[in-house]
Amino acid sequence: QVQLVESGGGLVQAGGSLRLSCAASERTFSYHMGWFRQAPGKEREFVAAITWSGANTYYADSVKGRFTISRDNAKNTLYLQMNSLKPEDTAVYYCAALSRPTTSITGVDYWGQGTQVTVSS
Repeated sequence: QVQLVESGGGLVQAGGSLRLSCAASERTFSYHMGWFRQAPGKEREFVAAITWSGANTYYADSVKGRFTISRDNAKNTLYLQMNSLKPEDTAVYYCAALSRPTTSITGVDYWGQGTQVTVSS
């Protein structure tokens, strides 16, 4: 079983940057990986995904050009670099191991516990 632990969340002003990390408990090279987020009172939504090799990446339109997903399979770690943050990016961010390259929650095999990101205006 894969265990995922996120870190790097926090409070940042609008326009600032944060980098989230997700450490996996075992070799994740066979999994595609993704980030999802959930704001208060809203459904969990797709943010970004990356194939197991790192060759292909996918982004939600709302974060395209501002966020970058990457992975280091040697370190079993997934990253999300978030730049030009906006108050509407405030949410709990979840790392996910995916059974296929997908933007859908139905493709998630494993979830992390989440890390809070708060962007102040």
